Amino acid sequence: MATRRTVQQLILNRIKSNGSVRCFGTVTEGVASPIASSPHLIDLEHDYSAHNYHPVPVVFSHGKGSAIWDPEGRKYLDFLAAYSAVNQGHCHPKIMKALIEQAQTLTLSSRAFYNDKFPVFAEYLTKLFGYDMVLPMNTGAEGVETAIKLARKWGYEKKRIPKEEAIIVSCCGCFHGRTMGAISMSCDNDATRGFWPLLPGQLKVDFGDEAALKKLFEEKGEHIAGFLFEPIQGEAGVIIPPDGYLKAVRELCSKHNILMIADEIQSGIARSGRMLACDWEGVRPDVVILGKALGGGVIPVSAVLADKDVMLCIQPGEHGSTFGGNPLASAVAIASLQVIQDEKLAERSAEMGEELRRLLTKTQQNFPEIVMEIRGKGLFNAVELNSKSLFPANAYDLCIKLKERGILAKPTHNATVRLTPPLSISLDEIQEGAKAFNDVLEHDLPKLVKEKPKPTSPKAQNPCDRCGRDLYG
Repeated sequence: MATRRTVQQLILNRIKSNGSVRCFGTVTEGVASPIASSPHLIDLEHDYSAHNYHPVPVVFSHGKGSAIWDPEGRKYLDFLAAYSAVNQGHCHPKIMKALIEQAQTLTLSSRAFYNDKFPVFAEYLTKLFGYDMVLPMNTGAEGVETAIKLARKWGYEKKRIPKEEAIIVSCCGCFHGRTMGAISMSCDNDATRGFWPLLPGQLKVDFGDEAALKKLFEEKGEHIAGFLFEPIQGEAGVIIPPDGYLKAVRELCSKHNILMIADEIQSGIARSGRMLACDWEGVRPDVVILGKALGGGVIPVSAVLADKDVMLCIQPGEHGSTFGGNPLASAVAIASLQVIQDEKLAERSAEMGEELRRLLTKTQQNFPEIVMEIRGKGLFNAVELNSKSLFPANAYDLCIKLKERGILAKPTHNATVRLTPPLSISLDEIQEGAKAFNDVLEHDLPKLVKEKPKPTSPKAQNPCDRCGRDLYG
């Protein structure tokens, strides 16, 4: 009978030989179970996991580069990349090597003590992005919460905002996570309803509206500690601001002594064709939040970057994380960033993104009544569809049909499909994904429209609880 240690060693040996690992079922009481089927695994998750996601029904069992295999051996191309957490590709051998070597040496010290990997990571990261200091966390949402606390603390200590009057401004349509601080900025009713009361000290402004931001800063600027925004809004549907907007934000924040806080968790680390999406306009935020691809798709790593005059507002005991800056995450993050640099993935993202949008534009020309807009930068792209032309189908139905054609994508809201493959994707794979999208509209959508039952009553409006507008209708 195989022992737990034997099973673990077999898995480690497989990683060492291939640079990746395929999951052979679960390990129960020291014995490896047989490979489970996709339907069985989906049923297990439904029965034993909270229903807080609505996944596309495909089971990941093995991954390499841009490719995914399910337990039955079916191959797919990943055009989501775990919401940009897998920019370097699945199970990149250099990242896996760093993971294994560090895992066999030391994994955790907590910040109660020093370790020999975090200081090296801190120096590497801050020099790479040009900031004085970093505060390490684990998940992107933790990074956002860190930035909010940091901005408030700076507002009270440095800007002298009266006690309990600090304001954080964020944008309509934003997505910064699912924690209480993050959803308190959200315009998504699904994220906020039933979780009241939301945190006070929040004001909203339309994304990309320079005039509205200027007006708000002029009226409330003395009490505003920070403006927290995504340079490209991901969950809203890959919304790109007008040219010059980021420069205007920088100028307004400097004028009114407000921290410019860029959430680059999804748009950063080469996703948009630049190391940071803010680099498209050559602006330097006061605070940058990183996550997702910082861990190379291997381990959660997030970080908040700022200069000393901001970062040192946080003192011992005021913020932290047991796992933040752990040696395993630090080693993986260094390797993840080195892969981005060594393989010139920012440049590759820009090049492959241009080709993807060129191919998708051809599809738009073939189906102008269905495809409303193709938008993106680098390999951060979305296709916005005409919901009336899709009816009674929606973007999720199209993603199911894409899955059947071997392409994995996920909708954002009802009529937008986000296409964000690993930055290591090949030209042939880009072409394969674009062709599948065209084929779904040409061959599958007409059947869906004809065969899917139409609802007996019209779809209910779902206006934003904050502003009353139907942002995602």
